[in-house]
Amino acid sequence: MPLSLRQNEILGIARAEGKVAVEHLADRFGVTVQTIRRDLSELADAGKLDRVHGGAIMPSGVANIGYEERRSLNAEAKAAIARACAAMIPDNSSLFLNIGTTTEAVARALLQHQNITVVTNNMNVANILVANESCAVILAGGVLRRSDGGLVGDLTTQAIEGFKVDFAIIGASALDADGDLLDFDPQEVRVSRGIIRQSRQTFLVTDTSKLSRSAPVRIASLAQVDAVFVEAPLPEALAAQCTEWKTAVHVAGVNSSAKN
Repeated sequence: MPLSLRQNEILGIARAEGKVAVEHLADRFGVTVQTIRRDLSELADAGKLDRVHGGAIMPSGVANIGYEERRSLNAEAKAAIARACAAMIPDNSSLFLNIGTTTEAVARALLQHQNITVVTNNMNVANILVANESCAVILAGGVLRRSDGGLVGDLTTQAIEGFKVDFAIIGASALDADGDLLDFDPQEVRVSRGIIRQSRQTFLVTDTSKLSRSAPVRIASLAQVDAVFVEAPLPEALAAQCTEWKTAVHVAGVNSSAKN
């Protein structure tokens, strides 16, 4: 069944923000909450959204959403997270950046850093950091994944093992209530695990919409991460676990000004 103009707009909001709330949409469109609930149910039936209490979220499952959709999803939150993370990276240091739109935001936040070395399996990260003449960029070889510019496979994993860096900055497709970092591609996950092993400190950069998503392959636990950078507080139970694991949680203000 074709989507109505309002349903297409609702879908656009969900893509930009990761989720939508019934009451907010009712106010925005000047219709009843029952009308919005019906819209969300029809979008869910069409596989466009997943219904949750009070609204809907972008669908999750065994396949990731499109790269361009991910790039625009929660862009403001990703920029704030990236600034907070980059502020913790000193000049004259070495780091890994893996595949992901949030790690690409971190690359942009590192453009003013001096004398850094970045090893990455993300061609988009490499292209961003070309603009920083004080950054040495090393691409880990492997098979090019055309959908997002990622390099994956055994060659990439082997290349990662040849380095030992100060910081790993990694993203994930989902973060579950137990504190497990999840992704979709087993080859990409093997690379991410290697990055964690070959780094002195590991930083996770993720927006909290990942808490409402799911993915089938486990990367690691937050217990193995030194710090997590988010734009809003974690759920109370997960925050308590981070305290027990000594995983620092940095909540970035979305409207904070750039520090680089």
